[in-house]
Amino acid sequence: MVSLLGDRDELLKVVEKAFKSSFLVRGNEITIHGDAEELQIIGKLFEELLELIDSGMALTPESVERAIEMLMEEGELNPTEVFTDIIISRRGKVIRPKTPNQKRYVEAIRANTIVFSIGPAGTGKTYLAMALAVKALLAKEVGRIILTRPAVEAGEKLGFLPGDLYQKVDPYLRPLYDCLYEMLEVEKFQRYMEQGIIEVAPLAFMRGRTLNDSFIVLDEAQNTSPEQMKMFLTRLGFGSKAVVTGDITQIDLPGGQRSGMNVVREILAGIVGIDFVYLDERDVVRHKIVQEIVRAYSRYDEAGGRKE
Repeated sequence: MVSLLGDRDELLKVVEKAFKSSFLVRGNEITIHGDAEELQIIGKLFEELLELIDSGMALTPESVERAIEMLMEEGELNPTEVFTDIIISRRGKVIRPKTPNQKRYVEAIRANTIVFSIGPAGTGKTYLAMALAVKALLAKEVGRIILTRPAVEAGEKLGFLPGDLYQKVDPYLRPLYDCLYEMLEVEKFQRYMEQGIIEVAPLAFMRGRTLNDSFIVLDEAQNTSPEQMKMFLTRLGFGSKAVVTGDITQIDLPGGQRSGMNVVREILAGIVGIDFVYLDERDVVRHKIVQEIVRAYSRYDEAGGRKE
């Protein structure tokens, strides 16, 4: 009951807040009074939560909230199917999808050679792709991981920054390093970097190469030009898999230039082995307020506030 209801009933309070029904807990029994349709959802919720506990998952207020959202939306996937898909467990941390769309994203990466993930900040686009890349490397499914992103934000300022080219673009690659530090022991990460098993580099470094036996992640792809996107996609060699992530509402290309992410959706739709996955504000897994910020900006854009 403690696992189900939480310390000081914190999980029960999440459930009570979501429904109009009344809850009474006595010992190991929970009595619920309310509308028949709502009671059916609550009954299904507790079944799912108990199944998650049996699987070894520790429930949190966030996971209970997301379970309620899934059941209320009556989607194809139930909470157990989503939460029990463990991608990787490293350094005491379990990485798994947290929403139905994230689950579909993970399945798309497993099933396809190239996957494009499009959605706002905080939806786990890059994080989940990198978790799958690390898992593939540790399972010896690929020989190396290549992480890349365009350094568009740098523009002409690169020449004024100190150091060699790697040091100049390092700030733009730092988010990728941060993810890897969470998934690998520091010594192993450093060894992989030194041996070239993990490579983190700006997109320009991909030109002229053929990337075999690799798991490649292109991040911030909304800031690629159509030519850069074509160059990247044609680097793919035998035994390789690529994930391309981006937020098409945050394009920083100069002079109104078209994003390669937008162009590729028109060109590659329908090709076997290539899939497009769309995430939205419901998939934001950062602080709750980030979800509200994304929703607010979406409403603003839909109302015509955004200037193209």
